Amino acid sequence: MDQLLEWDKDLLLYLNSLHVPWLDPVMLFLTKTFIWLPLYILLLFLVIREYKKDSWMILLGISFTILLTDQITSGFMKPYFARLRPSQEPELRNLLHLVNGYMGGKFGFASSHAANTFGTASFFWLLFRHTKKWIIWLFLWAALMTYTRIYLGVHYPSDVIVGGLIGVVCGWVGFKLSLAVRRALERRREIQP
Repeated sequence: MDQLLEWDKDLLLYLNSLHVPWLDPVMLFLTKTFIWLPLYILLLFLVIREYKKDSWMILLGISFTILLTDQITSGFMKPYFARLRPSQEPELRNLLHLVNGYMGGKFGFASSHAANTFGTASFFWLLFRHTKKWIIWLFLWAALMTYTRIYLGVHYPSDVIVGGLIGVVCGWVGFKLSLAVRRALERRREIQP
């Protein structure tokens, strides 16, 4: 385990060192959730256009996905494992490239950004994979959002990898939930005259 943690630290220091001054403000901007609002509005529009009055079932599934990813990573894992973010680690702080003093919260394992974005990407890929082939590009968005966390020195690579895996699983669970609700509602509609 100690060797894995050492490799994790070495990989972080290597990836974090690949910075250029002009990219610093871009990465700090891209890591913010609010700037992706147009993407979220587009996804909401697609759901409403495709599912109309049944959109609430899809919104229930994606809401459950985000709730699950956030509770697992921020509600359980971060306080339980209490692993300091690299930016909060005294021995690493002077070795990292931190942008504008941004250090994130105290604990970082596992990454909520990674869990939420990969959960969202997985959910919408499962939902639209047969009708909108371009939806796979959401995984590139999730990877970019996740990489910003390493670039900024606020997460180890293992934080984002584990967070991403949690997101994929939660996206699948949220999708299955919305599917089960839709099927139950369809059966109910068939039974009722």
